Amino acid sequence: MALRMILDKTVGAVARYYRSSVGASLTQTGLRYEDIINESEKEVAEALELADPDVITGRVRRTKRAIDLSFKRKNFLHYAPDVDQETFKVEIYDDIQKIIARDQEYAALNAHTK
Repeated sequence: MALRMILDKTVGAVARYYRSSVGASLTQTGLRYEDIINESEKEVAEALELADPDVITGRVRRTKRAIDLSFKRKNFLHYAPDVDQETFKVEIYDDIQKIIARDQEYAALNAHTK
């Protein structure tokens, strides 16, 4: 029990440090965390198909801007220093979780066919 509490605190501290370092890198490029999720995964592809067109448009524009800034070796903060980027804003992650849960439920219900 005590070992579990120590482990949870350690993992929490490492997770906060990792989140802040990833957030700093994403802020430099102008991306959001959801923009770097792998689109080739089945659940992510389905969530993107079901997403609002504005979400897709924003994702594409942020990705193109990040590629352009990377090519020019520039930082997004030089162009828009006062912009709140909402780096960890959740737009499609909830849908991804629902799709994963649906697929797991479907697999559990069809377990008798194996």
